[in-house]
Amino acid sequence: MKSVLITGFEPFDGERVNPSWEVVKQLNDLMLGGVKVVARQLPCAFGEALIALNAAIDEVQPVLVLAIGQAGGRAEISIERVAINIDDARIADNLGKQPIDQPIVENGPAAYFTRLPIKAMVQGIREAGIPASVSQTAGTYVCNHVMYGLLHRLHQANDEVKGGFIHIPYLPEQAVNHPGAPSMSAHSVVIALELAISIALQIDHDSHIAGGAIH
Repeated sequence: MKSVLITGFEPFDGERVNPSWEVVKQLNDLMLGGVKVVARQLPCAFGEALIALNAAIDEVQPVLVLAIGQAGGRAEISIERVAINIDDARIADNLGKQPIDQPIVENGPAAYFTRLPIKAMVQGIREAGIPASVSQTAGTYVCNHVMYGLLHRLHQANDEVKGGFIHIPYLPEQAVNHPGAPSMSAHSVVIALELAISIALQIDHDSHIAGGAIH
C-alpha cells in the first residue's frame, strides 16, 4: 500500500501547543484515494528534526512527504516555494541551539525548489473557501531547515518522491495570547491539508497561473 508521510512539530518558543502537530495527528491513518496517511511529530531542534524526519521516511517509504509548521502572524495556508541553505535562528531551539549563518548542508546548493504542485494546491484550497497562498520564504529557522534537508535527500536519491513544506497560522486558542495576530481553526486546516495531499498525489505538472509576490 502506498503511503504519505506528513509531519508536524512539537511546541516551541513558550507555546503550549503547536498547531502543526495538533492538526497533523488528526490525519494519521486517514485513507485518501487508496493511499494511507502516516503522521509523525518532529522535535523543534536543528539537526534532531532531520534525524527524526529521515528515520520516518526510512520507515514509511512514502510517495509524498509533507512537512507542516507553525507560522505565527500569517493569516493563510502558506505553501512554500523554496528552501535556502542557511540556518539563522532569531531564537534558540528546544535544545538551546541557536545557529547563526550556518549552512544546513556544507557545500550544498544555495536553494532547492519544492517538489509539490504548489499553485494547483493553493487554487484547490481557495476553492474550498480557505485562505491560501504561495509563500516565497520558509524563514531561516527549523522549518526551513527541515524543508531544505528533505529536498536535499530527495534530490540525492534521484527518485520520484514528491515533497515540500506548508506553513499554517496560529490556532485561535494561541492567538488570544497574541493580540492582533490572525488565526485559523483546526477544522479548516485539516480540510486544507486533506486537499493538499489529494492534489499533490494527483497532479504532476503544476498549474500555469500567477502566484508570485511584488514584495
